[in-house]
Amino acid sequence: MLDPFGGTVRAPQRDRSTRADARDAFDALTETIWRLRQPDGCPWDREQTHQSIAQNMIEEAYEAVDCIEAGDAAHLREELGDVLMQVMLHAQIAADAHAFTIEDVVRELNEKLIRRHPHVFGPRRGAANEGEVLDIWDQVKKDERTQAGEGVARPEGLLESVPQAFPALMQAQKVSKRAAKVGFEWDSVDAVWDEVASERAEFEAEEPGSAARELEFGDMLFALVNVARKEGIDAERALRASTAKFRRRWAAIEEAAFAAGIPVENLTTEQLNAMWDAVKEAERSEGAGAA
Repeated sequence: MLDPFGGTVRAPQRDRSTRADARDAFDALTETIWRLRQPDGCPWDREQTHQSIAQNMIEEAYEAVDCIEAGDAAHLREELGDVLMQVMLHAQIAADAHAFTIEDVVRELNEKLIRRHPHVFGPRRGAANEGEVLDIWDQVKKDERTQAGEGVARPEGLLESVPQAFPALMQAQKVSKRAAKVGFEWDSVDAVWDEVASERAEFEAEEPGSAARELEFGDMLFALVNVARKEGIDAERALRASTAKFRRRWAAIEEAAFAAGIPVENLTTEQLNAMWDAVKEAERSEGAGAA
């Protein structure tokens, strides 16, 4: 391998122990999924369509994310298998309709990965940092659209490639980030907080229970997403962490209620609030002890 000045650069040592040979296992899985969809296969699998199992793809992906955040490698392996099963089943549904096969999916993915990493597989070797890699990736995607003729009539819209099926908070983050990247942006975090206040005023001005009030509430949430972005906070991760904290504290309340022999639904609001405060205080004490 030559460097830009004509010298020879030694390729880094690659760890071949991590290079899995999954050909036999993948072929066996392909056979299993195909068999499930045959006339003498599973009635449930035979009846499924892309539409009927679309939500399963999202749910399985989130279960895998739960394992990642929990650092649970054993269950992550299982959940990744469940995600892969969704991919395989969709591909088999498409194959049964003579649309495409799993071979097409895998081949086109491999070709795209090689095409979009010219700094690894092409004549241009090496990228200085993550930012340079993203620039290369964006340029390759633009070249792909031009070669496909998509860029002749009208270039792809800035937000078109953000899936509308994304969870609302994640979609809001990506949309706002892209708009800001081309200059549609507030000057400061304080300016965004002013926008939050303005959206709150518009929300409160609408009739309770009305569609307009619901829309203004969404505008208020969208403004808060931009506060997070300006602060360098991942709003999706922050909300997931807060929800996990709420679930943990609620579980502690249920444990305390069970230990006292009182069904949690029989507790008064005052009792629940007192128990909630006790759980928070216990967390602070444990945190101080750990520190």
